[in-house]
Formats: sequence, C-alpha cells, structure tokens
Amino acid sequence: MDRRWSLEESVVVHAPPAHVYALVSDLRNMGRWSPECRYVWVPRPPARPGTRFVGLNRRGPFAWPTLGRVTRAVPDREFVFDVGVLGLPIARWGYRFEPEGDGTRLTEFWQDLRTEGLRARAAELLGTLFAGTDPARRVAVNSAGIRTTLLRIAETAAEPA
Repeated sequence: MDRRWSLEESVVVHAPPAHVYALVSDLRNMGRWSPECRYVWVPRPPARPGTRFVGLNRRGPFAWPTLGRVTRAVPDREFVFDVGVLGLPIARWGYRFEPEGDGTRLTEFWQDLRTEGLRARAAELLGTLFAGTDPARRVAVNSAGIRTTLLRIAETAAEPA
C-alpha cells in the first residue's frame, strides 16, 4: 500500500464562521478537543502568522512535545500551523471555514512534511519512538483523531454563550 501524505475531513458546525474561527485560532483549546494534544502554550494569544507555540501530546504510554508556528491566519476563512520536533519538520495542520446555510463547513487538514532525505528519516524515527506510530500508520491515527477533533469543536461551537 502506498503511503498517504495528506488527508482532510469536514463537518458542518451550527455556528457562524467568525465564532468557529475564534475558537479554533485560540490554540489553547486544542488540548480539550484533540485525542493526542493535551496542552498548548502560546506566549501571547491570539495567534497570528509567525506566532510560535509549544504542544504537549500523549497517546497511550507515549508522550512528546512539539514546537509549532502559525503560518496562515485569515479570520473566518483559514488557520494553518506547522509543527516539528527537535528542529525537524513533522506536519502541517490547518482549518478552513466556509459558510454553509446559517452554519460553517469546517475542514481540518493534515500534511506530512517528512518527505525526503536524512532529516525526514530522522523525523520518522522520532515519530515512531516518541509517539509510538510509524509513518505507515500515522494517516489512520490522524484520520480518527481529525474526526474526533471536528466533532468536539462542533459541540463546543454549538454550546450557548
């Protein structure tokens, strides 16, 4: 089976794009939605392009930190960040917000940045050691995680203010 390098999934959220964007772009919320991310530290919220942050992740007995940087933040439309470990690029994560009726079509996407060369092989090894997931299984793990994250965001966004 060929390795997949990206994926995306969508859900309709019963809240306007501005509200959903505000929730997602506050990276400190990721710890309550993601099945792997437990905590995000951002030095000066709100996040904007160039903002750096630290993520603490856990899956089963495995725990690992990541360093991230916001690369795109277009209010009510798109929010994207890259994460890495020990200076090695690991993944790009992002969200797109599209009006749909009186709600929002929220799309989460992931792209594997461990694409070639020695640095990519080192990042793959670290992913296996720290996260307990080899590159061949990462897409399946992330697909399930994205579905969980999207549903949790949708639930949070629909809660009365």
